[in-house]
Order: sequence, then C-alpha cells, then structure tokens
Amino acid sequence: MPSSVVENIAYENEHSRLTVTFVSGRVYEYYLVPPSVAQAFRAARSKGTYFNRHIRDRYICREITSAA
Repeated sequence: MPSSVVENIAYENEHSRLTVTFVSGRVYEYYLVPPSVAQAFRAARSKGTYFNRHIRDRYICREITSAA
C-alpha cells in the first residue's frame, strides 16, 4: 500500500468505521463509511486523490491521534 499521504487503512464492517493513519502520524476515524468505499479506497492507485474526492468532508470524523 505505498502512498505518500496515507500510511495505513483499517475498516470495521460491524461499525462501518474507517480508520486512516496519515504519514504525518495523525489518525482519524470516519463513521458510516460503506464497505464499497473502504474497498475502493484500499484499491485506489492514488490513496490521497481517492481520499480527497470520496471520503474527506463526506463522512463524520474525529481525530484519535494520541499525544506523544
């Protein structure tokens, strides 16, 4: 999953929750994300472009980054 923006993607089907870890170290949870969107995000050639077009500002989210 090489990406210059996204370090890791995790998805929980049970809660429709997408967790995105960015290379900056910031971690966000996105809620009520359909499985098809999470799957397409994972498969996207450009994770950053897909994220900006299909996820960012479209789903409720919160930052869960822990303080270091």
